[in-house]
Amino acid sequence: MGKPNSYENILEIKNLQTSFFTKDLELKAVDGVSFTIPKQKTLGVVGESGSGKSITSLSILRLIEEPGKIVGGEILFKGENLLKKKESEMRNIRGNEISMIFQEPMTSLNPTLTIGEQIGESFRIHQGLSKKEALKKSVEMLELVGIPSPKKRVKQYPYELSGGMRQRVMIAIALACNPNLLIADEPTTALDVTIQAQILDLIKNLQEQLGMGVLLITHDLGVVAESCDVVAVMYCGQVVEYADVKTLFKEPKHPYTIGLMKSIPPHDQDIEGDLEVIKGAVPSPAEMPTGCRFAPRCPFATELCKTKMPELQTDENGNQIRCWMHTDEWDGVKDREVTVHG
Repeated sequence: MGKPNSYENILEIKNLQTSFFTKDLELKAVDGVSFTIPKQKTLGVVGESGSGKSITSLSILRLIEEPGKIVGGEILFKGENLLKKKESEMRNIRGNEISMIFQEPMTSLNPTLTIGEQIGESFRIHQGLSKKEALKKSVEMLELVGIPSPKKRVKQYPYELSGGMRQRVMIAIALACNPNLLIADEPTTALDVTIQAQILDLIKNLQEQLGMGVLLITHDLGVVAESCDVVAVMYCGQVVEYADVKTLFKEPKHPYTIGLMKSIPPHDQDIEGDLEVIKGAVPSPAEMPTGCRFAPRCPFATELCKTKMPELQTDENGNQIRCWMHTDEWDGVKDREVTVHG
């Protein structure tokens, strides 16, 4: 059912830079981000609030509004740079070839239109279907995403549906035109654990049926472990670690990734005392540290870390790390073992 293409990678982002401008400052929300999504694979993008995850996704769709601006880099979708497309071309790509599920379905759905009208809009705009044909297709989409009594539901309004059903409607809208790429921005944040698992399974099953790539944005490492093939860990607008999911969970290398791992409650043992936390807070974009941006919160930071920004290093397996500890220049605590459980 998916749209065939001859490219190994459905999306390739190279050195993406998105800034927000005030009268006196340039605030770098996304600062040199690069990653790749192979066909039919899922990339998870993780990090705390303020790390640049959502701005990266909005940049891909070129939905950054003033005072924000994409100031550099390339966004290659099926081998073509989206930053060179006309706005009319982007309107045809959005919702048709690249779709997005937003964080909160109640604010994303129009309360004055029925579910059928909102799903059918994609069919009318991108496929030129009549209102009757679009309604029929909308019923089929609700069936596809597992909503019971779809002929009844298409006539209802968002407030008449539960949170889980509204999220399924958002997925139905996003998948209406069989996109090549689905961007899911925190798609399960407001849902309980049971519904969350159902939604993630649904996205995975539809990915297999439609053959699409998925960019999954989340702060939940449990969701990443279950759903992703590759993971990009972001901090302060930069990728600090990039690896396949098994490597990341087995051998996390960046102190920030290790800190995130330690904050996950263990499922196989009782917890005594408080969970570990990463001390401090994400710095303001207006007050970024001079060196490594994680240095003020890092237990292993040296003077080198505090004064000089590390480059993103790539190993022989294609995994990446932005940390002085994993370079020849590291002259700090070489002999201290850094492990998830250390």
